[in-house]
Amino acid sequence: MFDTVRDDLRATLDEIRAAGLHKPERVISTPQSATVEVTQGGRPGEVLNFCANNYLGLADHPEVIAAAHEALDRWGYGMASVRFICGTQEVHKELEARLAAFLGQEDTILYSSCFDANGGVFETLLGAEDAVISDALNHASIIDGIRLSKARRFRYANRDLADLETQLKEANAGGARRKLIVTDGVFSMDGYVAPLAEICDLADRYDAMVMVDDSHATGFVGAGGRGTAELHGVMDRVDIITGTLGKALGGASGGFAAARAEIVALLRQRSRPYLFSNTLAPVIAAASLKVLDLLESADDLRVRLAENTALFRSRMTEAGFDILPGDHAIAPVMIGDASEAARMAELLLERGVYVIGFSYPVVPQGKARIRVQLSAAHSTEDVNRAVDAFIAARAELAG
Repeated sequence: MFDTVRDDLRATLDEIRAAGLHKPERVISTPQSATVEVTQGGRPGEVLNFCANNYLGLADHPEVIAAAHEALDRWGYGMASVRFICGTQEVHKELEARLAAFLGQEDTILYSSCFDANGGVFETLLGAEDAVISDALNHASIIDGIRLSKARRFRYANRDLADLETQLKEANAGGARRKLIVTDGVFSMDGYVAPLAEICDLADRYDAMVMVDDSHATGFVGAGGRGTAELHGVMDRVDIITGTLGKALGGASGGFAAARAEIVALLRQRSRPYLFSNTLAPVIAAASLKVLDLLESADDLRVRLAENTALFRSRMTEAGFDILPGDHAIAPVMIGDASEAARMAELLLERGVYVIGFSYPVVPQGKARIRVQLSAAHSTEDVNRAVDAFIAARAELAG
């Protein structure tokens, strides 16, 4: 049987490559940092890393690593169990309490990833008599999570408040019992921030709950790094915040849902990814606590990230590149053609700058781009080198 399947799979893979949509994985031999050593899949040697979600540069921070070593000795390597059996340690409860306090929520539940957090919310909270109203550009994990629910599905155009109101009216007309508006806090391919204050206003008007996936915001967006809800002054009006420990908060793995107490209590009883997945490794929980210590004690990393982002965006704009507007550390350099974006990424790697070209189906057809991600770990020299490499690669590409 598989011989036939193999031929079909190979044909599909050939089509992906022919369309310029193949996504190679490059192998690095160093810790995640502002610079990494590439050993396979590109120019060998040390390169500047501008494609990681390591926004605050904490993935190899010495205090985070020390906390991880200490946790291994104290708590062991893994729990080998799910939470409700024998998979909860004091360190897990402490992290949940700290995250809830940090995000201004009543409680938090940990998951093995934010993908699992988003996969576990909708089916638990919403039934066939309910409605979920989702931004059209929400993350794939939200889309997949909604598919698991029997709730009626409504979709509104990206950040379009008039369309959101139209969908809320339609949900009301259909007699929805519960209504949940869900949006990314920051849209990962564009760096655009959701208009949360206005979304909360509409939620109040139409008696809806609000859920935000703040994976690309928690730790560095807002005055205290508490995310887009803090940025827009609506921390007390958002009902559910999902997020990850795998980006700004240390860059390892793990996710969470911070929410009203009753929501978290029900998730502990009914959320399938929580009930049937092993507990987050204690070493990650302990290291994440150290990350929160660092974030709450100083804002130097957030300031440095903002400075690096402003420098890159201003220099690239002055050089004539098409960068989507904003001030987020996600700085998409728009190329258009998928093959051209992939070729530019290769030319940049040859010049010692590691970035990735994104194309369909990750982004719409004709909207291929190179998503540059700034980090607090980058120096001013690193940022300037990256811009210079973009200018040189563009010149070679123009030929």
